[in-house]
Amino acid sequence: MNADDYGRTRLVSAGIRSAHLKGIVTSTTAMMNMPGIEKDLEAAMQECPKLGLGLHLNLTAGDPLCAKEKVRSLIDEKGKFPSAKGFIDLMPAINLEQVQMEWENQIQKFIQLTGKAPDHLDSHHHTSYLSPDLFDMMLELAERMHCSIRRPTAEGGNSLPLDLPIEMRAQAGSYLADLINLHPVSMPDWFHSSFFDQNATLDHLMDILGSLPEGISELMCHPGFRDPELEKSSSYAKQRDGERQILEDVVVRNLLSDLGVEMIRFGDMRSRNL
Repeated sequence: MNADDYGRTRLVSAGIRSAHLKGIVTSTTAMMNMPGIEKDLEAAMQECPKLGLGLHLNLTAGDPLCAKEKVRSLIDEKGKFPSAKGFIDLMPAINLEQVQMEWENQIQKFIQLTGKAPDHLDSHHHTSYLSPDLFDMMLELAERMHCSIRRPTAEGGNSLPLDLPIEMRAQAGSYLADLINLHPVSMPDWFHSSFFDQNATLDHLMDILGSLPEGISELMCHPGFRDPELEKSSSYAKQRDGERQILEDVVVRNLLSDLGVEMIRFGDMRSRNL
């Protein structure tokens, strides 16, 4: 159970730690360019030593870690990363060397703060899956660090790549599998992204867990504590507290026990050769 967006705000990070300590979250991916990520990662390592830590490659929120004059093709007129839609609009003009530089800086900061490589990679708004060049770059990074990635097909085997914009899905379906075959990186057998927004309900989570296929599944989630500051800048803010409460519900933990589902981290896949 992976919580995206660790470091997005102090209260998002605190909510993820709570959903791990009191609930079923086993892993999270950190946004290394967010203010306060240093303290948030320190808190994760001190308070949650069993929480898996991965990296949420980011090109669509906040400021770049690189000097802005070195990543001009990735930022807007205010010097910030664009929105998800804004990034798609920028894609024809982005400089891949600048993407590589920014992602390398995010990785190096993660290693500097945690003392180890991330146990897996995914990306904010799934940007690393939006083109063959971006996906190939992500796979090369994962291969170099011997870490896992998020599987690029969603909902338990659905052939559609994640929840990408409809107009980009057909193209993505033509290159994702071919590139995966070129890079020997590990990933779960299945990926589930539908526990989100209006579908982030206790009933829906119970339905997902009750119908998990055999093998290793990743479930994506976005828990947090309510954060009035985040509500001013994000359309996905109030929903995070609701997700956290569901993930901490004892009914969910009891269902997992009844079903015989083992909760693992991405690092466990590598250590057990799963």
